[in-house]
Amino acid sequence: MPEAVPAPSPAERIVDDVSAFKIAFRRLAAGVSVITTLDPEGRPRGFTATSLASLAAVPPLATFNMARTASTWPAVDAAEHVIIHLLGAANREVAGILSGPQEKRFEGDHWAPGPHGLPLLKNVPAWMLARVVERHHVAGGAVVVVQIEDGGLGGPDDAIVYHERAYFTPSIPA
Repeated sequence: MPEAVPAPSPAERIVDDVSAFKIAFRRLAAGVSVITTLDPEGRPRGFTATSLASLAAVPPLATFNMARTASTWPAVDAAEHVIIHLLGAANREVAGILSGPQEKRFEGDHWAPGPHGLPLLKNVPAWMLARVVERHHVAGGAVVVVQIEDGGLGGPDDAIVYHERAYFTPSIPA
């Protein structure tokens, strides 16, 4: 018979759904990626994401989630293609820039035009050109399904994860 798990103490119990969700997900370490595209006026747009997931290998499909209130949503909603960048430890500063104010995300030389003129971040461990195939609205968010069409590899790098509202490199070797 499995050992019973003790009930949480009153200090550990969270009584409202939003707080429980936010606090719990802050403790879930997640890989860090950046999604970039162009808005209908041709301006670069992008955001740092921790929701990237593979969906299928054949055909090569992936998903990412985002709030439809996010400043980048109108561009992603209108986009035919996006570039997904997988970040490494050397990209910690770029992760912060792309999660900062929208008007400052593409200031500097950390990117250049890539396939279809889309913003391509420099010096990332890997990137994938993806065609948007579906957008599913769920409450105030969206699940975006993409099919990978192309990609490239940069140099190897240590992993970067997002955990407890910070970007860091895990220090325990595999």
